[in-house]
This record gives sequence, structure tokens and C-alpha cells, in this order.
Amino acid sequence: MTGDLPRQHGPDRAADIAWCHDAVQDVSRTFALTVESLNEPMSTHICLGYLLCRIPDTIEDAGHIPPEDGAELLRCYASALDPNEEASIDAFRTAVEPWLPPEETRSDDWRVVAASPRVYATFETMPADVRASITPPVIELVEGMAMFVDEHAETDGLRIDTRDELEEYCYYAAGTVGTLITNLLTRDGLSESRRKTLYETAESFSLLLQLVNIAKDVHDDYTEEHNVYLPASWLTDEGVPQDSVVEEEHRESAAAVVKRTATHAKSFLDEAEQYLHVMPLRHGNTLAAWGVPFLLAVGTLRELTESPADALTARDLKMSRQEVYAIVSAMHSADRAAISEFRRIIAREPFHLATPQPKSD
Repeated sequence: MTGDLPRQHGPDRAADIAWCHDAVQDVSRTFALTVESLNEPMSTHICLGYLLCRIPDTIEDAGHIPPEDGAELLRCYASALDPNEEASIDAFRTAVEPWLPPEETRSDDWRVVAASPRVYATFETMPADVRASITPPVIELVEGMAMFVDEHAETDGLRIDTRDELEEYCYYAAGTVGTLITNLLTRDGLSESRRKTLYETAESFSLLLQLVNIAKDVHDDYTEEHNVYLPASWLTDEGVPQDSVVEEEHRESAAAVVKRTATHAKSFLDEAEQYLHVMPLRHGNTLAAWGVPFLLAVGTLRELTESPADALTARDLKMSRQEVYAIVSAMHSADRAAISEFRRIIAREPFHLATPQPKSD
């Protein structure tokens, strides 16, 4: 059946794929580590899935787009992705044109939005089972974002109220991506019990990573996008007005909420690790691709626990380059049994200080 074959494309398909890989490098060096750690064809499948998600994420975070217009753009994009809808990616590109920053000042994220037809055309050359694995969770992500933009239209940016709403947001922003990854990994020949475990733990893996990002990026989320993901109910417990979350007078109290968010993220660690232990290493999938972000989350939680106030300032709360390099190097030769041991070490101290490192020439 022709529907099971990759869709036709022009003579520059290889150039388009290369462009998409370069675009991931530009918009997220962290996620690029994952794409680089995968083998083909999974590397390209995840690269394209990520870019399809990054486009609506850029729109959701755009402070210059009024909420009602942003929600409409997101729905237009979701319709363009839906094979059951008549809308096209070109219609989305036309709709987003008035909101694109001038080309000379356009960020890498907005360059990807501007190139959305190229991203989607490249995606359409993928096999039918790959498209069927990626499209539904991306649409769910986009529709969830549109819902949140609508619900918070009266505030200047998103304002999360409760823990339940925080987890709901994290599900749409990241849990859907966990489903996307798992769909790609479970396309054939997997036992029902293993499939069940993968889907049950995929959400925890994704929520862990998203909650870590929320906890460490409080300052940037508020000052750059005017979003506050720390729940208002938790901030109220500490006497912190949500719109004053980064003000110095509330630093100590807000830091307690950052630490509380980090503690909540830790509750997903065990199931997230289980996901790594049961994921199949096929279709170009590798343990390092997902083990590295898991261990970086563990290390970031260590830093957040020790210095939660740093997440509230312009100081960049992150692990050292030496530790990141040591984790990446170790994971590329590690087996599943090493993950638990690496996790224990990193939770306690910087990995590169606790393990022997290869000498450079």
C-alpha cells in the first residue's frame, strides 16, 4: 500500500534533514546531546518530532502575541498537523507571518517557526508508522498549550495555581513527548507487559525533566516570558505573591518553594529510572540518549537542593561543564546496570570529582 511508504519529496531531502539537525543544535544544545547520541533512523525521527513541538512552544512563550491570537495560532498549527483536517502547514505559515520578528533580529527559535513548511515537508517523507507515532502526541501537546493560553488569557503570562495544575501543564508540555518517544519504541515485536511498563513510566520520565526545568528556570521564565510555574498555592504558603517571585525581599521564602518543587520532582526519579531499564534499544535508540538527560536531572536536583535561591536570580543554576562532559563520556560506554550507581554518585557529589576521568592529550 502506498500509505505505508515514505511520502515523496524534492531532490534536497538530505539537505532538509541536515538543516533540521542543525536547527536542533541552534535552539537547544541540551536536546542536541540526545539527538547526537541516537543512531539512525531514530536520530532523525526524534529530531523532527522535537522541532514539531518546538514551533508551538515558541508561540506559547511569545510575549508579543496576545493570548487570544496565540491560542488561535496554536489551533491553526494543530489543524495543519492533523491528517483528518483540510488545513495546511502553508496556512499556518501565512497566519504566523504578522507575528514573526524582523528577519535581521529573528532568534533561532523564530527561524524554525518561519521554516515550519520545510520542517513539516521533511517530516512527511518519513515512513507511515513513524508519522503515526509522532503526530497524535504532538497534536495533544499543541491543543494542551492552546487550552492553557486560553485559561490564563486574563493574566500577563501563565500563572499556575496548584500542584495538580502544575502536573497537568507538565503533562501537555512534556508527558506528550514521552508518549511520542514510547510510540516510536513500541512499533513492533514487544511483549504486552513491557509495553505497559513503558507507557506507565514514560510520563514520570518526562515530568521529572520538565519539573527540573521549571525549578531551575524561575528567574528566566518570569523575566523573559513573564510566566510563573511555581504554584500560587505553594507560594502563598510561604507568603510570596506570585508576581513578586523573583524580588529580593522574598528570596528566602521563594527559595523554599523552589526546593519544594525540586523535592516533588524527585518523587518521579524511581519510575523514570525504570523507564530506562525497560526501553528497547532498537530502531537506532541508545541508552546514552536518555540516560544522559536523566542523570543531568539528578545533578541539577542536587544543585537546586543545595542552592535553591540561585534559581531566582540571573545567576545560571547549572552543573559544571566538567561534570556534564564526564556524564556524557561515561554513559556512552555504560550498560543499564551502571545507571543506578551513577545516579547514587551524582545525587551525592559532582560526578567528575567522584570518578576517575580520562587524561587529555
